[in-house]
Amino acid sequence: MTRAWAAVVVNFEPGPLLTECVRSVLADTSAGEVELVVVDNRSHDGSIEALQTAFPEVHVISSPGNVGYARAANLGIAATRAPVVAVFNPDLTIEPGTAKAMRACFDDEPRLGAAGPRIRNVDGSDYPSARKSPSIPVAVGHGLFGLWWPANPFTARYRELGADPAQPRSVDWVSGAAIWLRRATLDAVGGWDERYFMYMEDLDLCRRIRGAGFDVAYEPAGGVIHVQGASTSKHPYRMLAQHHRSAWTFARRRLTGAAAVFLPFAALYLVARCGLAMAEHAWHAVRADRPRE
Repeated sequence: MTRAWAAVVVNFEPGPLLTECVRSVLADTSAGEVELVVVDNRSHDGSIEALQTAFPEVHVISSPGNVGYARAANLGIAATRAPVVAVFNPDLTIEPGTAKAMRACFDDEPRLGAAGPRIRNVDGSDYPSARKSPSIPVAVGHGLFGLWWPANPFTARYRELGADPAQPRSVDWVSGAAIWLRRATLDAVGGWDERYFMYMEDLDLCRRIRGAGFDVAYEPAGGVIHVQGASTSKHPYRMLAQHHRSAWTFARRRLTGAAAVFLPFAALYLVARCGLAMAEHAWHAVRADRPRE
């Protein structure tokens, strides 16, 4: 029997957070029982072993290596059948009733292709998970000023910081950390683009969904708590480099035709911005290690 919704958890070394994530997903039966799959990108931290001890019935797929978020998501989606499928990071927990709220979005809106819930940090603050697709000036301004001035006008526009997080709305894209997707829409756009190893794949997917005539929505009636960077913080410089590599992949997909003239400038900008981001991270690391007087 096909269930009302499926969940795919993409796992890579989150430690005990994976078991808590799965526990929260299984506990939310508000939309009926979930069809749950965990796709493991060859973790070596014991997270899968701990999960299988706690929940031996959960279906675990071992990917052929650390294949990245997009490919792992596709592997998990292919192993499920429900008409609506959610893709999750392993370092989050979903709040009770979220499955029903998110599933209802797709019943109410036939053209809805993707929806994101309200994402909160562990301290209760809101994470700006619903955003605009940035223009070139906004992307450049956000990338430069956002490193040291989080509330700059470019970042505020891109992250829609002025929007009320308690109100649902139509948006350009939602974070792939927790995203519900209509299977028919995924089939129509060809699924997640596996050329992205990590980062930007959610922006790319939502852009293609909207380009195919479907809608993307933010629905705060559903909620998740997200521990930011549980896996990526272990390799900060590698992840910064990967973030900018994915930004380059996105730029090459978006800047076509006459706009391709901007590609050399985009390459130079991303190299410079990556260097600045690494310097900014190192500066904060030194300050954090410095003993207080």
